[in-house]
Amino acid sequence: MSSVHPILRLGVDVGGTNTDAVLLDLSEGSRRGQVLASAKHLTTPDVTLGIQNAIESVLTRAQSKSNIQALCIGTTHFVNALVERDPRRLDRVAVIRLCGPFTHGTPPFVGFPHELRDLLEGPHFLLPGGLQIDGSEIASVVVAQVESACDEINRQGIHAVVVSSVFAPIDFEIQQEETVAAIVRKRIPGMDVVCSKDVAAIGLLERENASILNAALLRYAKKTVIGFEKAAKALELKCSVFITSNDGTLLSCAQAARLPIRTFSSGPTNSMRGAAFLAALESGISKQSALVVDIGGTTTDIGMLLPSGFPRQAAAHHEFCGVLLNFSMPHVTSIGLGGGSVVREDPVTKKVTVGPNSVGHRITSESLVFGGSTLTATDVVVAAGRASNIGDESLVSGIGQSIIEGAQSAIKKMLQNYLDAMKTSSQDIPVYLVGGGSILAPDVLAGISRVHRFPHFDVANAVGAAIAQISGIIDSFEDTSTRTIVQVRADVEARAIARAIASGADPHRVAIVESEVIPIAYTSGRCRFYVKAAGDWSGVASPSWLEVDDPLHVEAPTRETASRPQMVASAVASAVVAPVMRSATDILEYEPRIEKREWLLSEVDLEWIADGCYVLGCGGGGSPLHTFLELRELVRSGETVRVVDFSSLTSNALVGWGGGMGSPEVSSERLLGNEYQEASAELWSFIGIVKPEALCGIEIGGANGMINMILGSTKYTDIPCIDGDFMGRAYPTWHQTTANVYDFSGTGVKMLPSAISSGDGNVMIMTKAKRDIDVDASLRAACVEMGTHVGQASCPLKADYVDNAMIKNTVSLSWRIGRAIALARKQSSLSRIGSILVDAVGGSSSARVLFTGKITDVRRRVYKGHTIGEVVITALTVDDDVDDDDPDCPMERFTGTLIIPFKNENLYAEHTADDAITTMVATVPDLITVLDAQNGAALGTPQYKYGLRVLVLGITAAPQWTGSERGLALGGPSAFGFTHIPYKPLGKYTQPRSVIEEYSRSG
Repeated sequence: MSSVHPILRLGVDVGGTNTDAVLLDLSEGSRRGQVLASAKHLTTPDVTLGIQNAIESVLTRAQSKSNIQALCIGTTHFVNALVERDPRRLDRVAVIRLCGPFTHGTPPFVGFPHELRDLLEGPHFLLPGGLQIDGSEIASVVVAQVESACDEINRQGIHAVVVSSVFAPIDFEIQQEETVAAIVRKRIPGMDVVCSKDVAAIGLLERENASILNAALLRYAKKTVIGFEKAAKALELKCSVFITSNDGTLLSCAQAARLPIRTFSSGPTNSMRGAAFLAALESGISKQSALVVDIGGTTTDIGMLLPSGFPRQAAAHHEFCGVLLNFSMPHVTSIGLGGGSVVREDPVTKKVTVGPNSVGHRITSESLVFGGSTLTATDVVVAAGRASNIGDESLVSGIGQSIIEGAQSAIKKMLQNYLDAMKTSSQDIPVYLVGGGSILAPDVLAGISRVHRFPHFDVANAVGAAIAQISGIIDSFEDTSTRTIVQVRADVEARAIARAIASGADPHRVAIVESEVIPIAYTSGRCRFYVKAAGDWSGVASPSWLEVDDPLHVEAPTRETASRPQMVASAVASAVVAPVMRSATDILEYEPRIEKREWLLSEVDLEWIADGCYVLGCGGGGSPLHTFLELRELVRSGETVRVVDFSSLTSNALVGWGGGMGSPEVSSERLLGNEYQEASAELWSFIGIVKPEALCGIEIGGANGMINMILGSTKYTDIPCIDGDFMGRAYPTWHQTTANVYDFSGTGVKMLPSAISSGDGNVMIMTKAKRDIDVDASLRAACVEMGTHVGQASCPLKADYVDNAMIKNTVSLSWRIGRAIALARKQSSLSRIGSILVDAVGGSSSARVLFTGKITDVRRRVYKGHTIGEVVITALTVDDDVDDDDPDCPMERFTGTLIIPFKNENLYAEHTADDAITTMVATVPDLITVLDAQNGAALGTPQYKYGLRVLVLGITAAPQWTGSERGLALGGPSAFGFTHIPYKPLGKYTQPRSVIEEYSRSG
């Protein structure tokens, strides 16, 4: 039976060009979901006025305004304020970080671009506090220190404060962030305070970054949502007003005022959710995966819709305005294809290309069909007879058939390529077309089961806003030592449902839409659980929407703003400003600074070395990002980081070595403290030396490739780092080093004594082992008890031993790899990234591109602390591939598939031809590294996912691994249980050329 009084919803989407509105009937019965009216108006400079105009156009279909249950608005207000760097809408932000002795090398704002950092950075305070991964305190909050920070914040006239704490998302009992926030509000009445755990999930720096951007917008957000409420009142609407969020759920105005960052990607989300709703309304289609293609005038956005009706979320970390973030956002790919895309035909080859240039909003004056002089994609579609009632068809009658067919083929190929990259499996799935430019899409696409076009496709965003739901999210680490994962997951899901209901979801319509269990490396008995529940709004306002400190009812403080201080952390007067690499010429002309045979690292050097280290990590080793940021901060503050050639050492000099050990999940939250420095100092004191003459990396691959540069900087020990390391890559265990290869005792004599430090008071020194493999096993067991991440220092080695054991010039190699990637990006020659990298690492005799294709399957699990699994890469067919001239497409073609098993790092690469013949193309210890073919970036094994276009590079290992049976036993296939696979060299090893040797003439 239908309702006597219909339940209506108003949905509004504010875009850069148009503001759309729809009126939906959500009453129970046959009419449920009917689109009663829709309207499209130009977005006005006063956006609120544009919203009013659009709403007024659809209100005439409402029998009574009292039947309107809610007004739901999707807006670009807040994201535009950041994109435009508008100081009138953004405030400076102070940060109180609760971290104890950790994270000090990577302070707040460390990863922000200069111009945004200068605009937003206020004072920051690194205070006692934070949690370990098991929920115990690193340190307790010291109230007096928090109050002292408040006094300085108040003195500087700051209006917003972020409180961030290590492992805050799992702090349910102690609630350190909440405690400090309460102190701040009491000490500075009226202060806006953001707790990081309310904004984003695990990943301290990224969560803190998101919280900073959120805090900077708070005063503007309050003003904006008050404007929305006023617009509703002006239209005599008595209903609740909501703002749509990034994940397709609703925020009350009070919530949006507190968390404006949650609206940043609401547009693409609304588009996908609206498309799913229209599909169910038109065809009864529901609960299936689909790709949503939103084609506009200039670009096309492609997103993946899950069976839950919500979009697939982006990777854990993503970038916005140059800032790395980790809050929930939809995974959307944008390409330069739209109705205004310019179509060209090469006069020589007759090849037809479409885009990426576009006439954009000028299409009605510049496109041929509207009397202009520019051939666009819309002209082609009209000329092909696939669209009517657009302009004057006679004006495109002269377009040649070859151009029409060539353009349509290019559009089809472009869409097919990117649609397949967005899929999560090889199975055919449907496409839902929305957006005014959807006429460009063909009716049949490879890999697509059906192309759907629905009524009201042009206002899908507004429909998505109108149907947004209420959610409850739990993201936490849970104890699984006494109960099964299934039992714990059920409890977490029940908590998520309860949270959604408490926020206003209808108890009868709420369901789990996302549930994930993530193992933690090197840790047993604990897992990370991420669960989201969502349901229709019950129609009753939640008490949490109108809290006592509701920002809509608190006036901003009228403190006098102090003059903006100089940025101490990022612009020390004595620091050398890094050269800006604006072009390929800048990269080619750049020369590193060499003085007296010492390489003094600059920001540019560090960036290139970091990129190279990740490539040499062969899928493992962890990202060097946080280590790079700490080093960059040191250099910016005037500290010196030195690299020397091995030849500068005397034969009896001592060389220290070591790095970080533990779980990446921990090191992404509890960023580096002084644990490695402390482990090294304790070890040196134990063996009776002040410090060694030089330092050497245990592994050049991954984060450990740069950690010795921090220890050796003038801030800590002022010890030069040798251009070399003891792996030439990354390996999963400590005994898999070339220092151990040359130790024939078999008991790890050259690794011992070894010290590990937790960084907060716990130190252990191991002096003897029965077998070399016991050193790593014993230290890792202690590492778990020390917080699952430690600094580890091994006994310094004499230079005459290092001369044979160390792989030389690997810092130079990482620098050259990073420079090659930077050069390929600047030259728009990523199609040649493979050959450019081969040249950078020694030429075709020592390296080669093993394969190019797309990832079609990934399987992984954690076993005894290590991530193991395999990735399957399938060659691109001619239909799959982009045109050869496309700079994002690798030139060299392969056939068949390539399988790469991994244990943290990639272990071997086996090719299967189309005729099923298999060939082993590379094995450890040779380096097998997978790169993103579209940007040249190295991919760690956790980043492998279906659809990525990748390039696989093989590099011949150093003779320290391949020149002896012991080297192959420790680092070859048999070391990983592949005793049936013999090692066959990929090529002939070429020692990298020393940067110091090449550029010392200018020193």
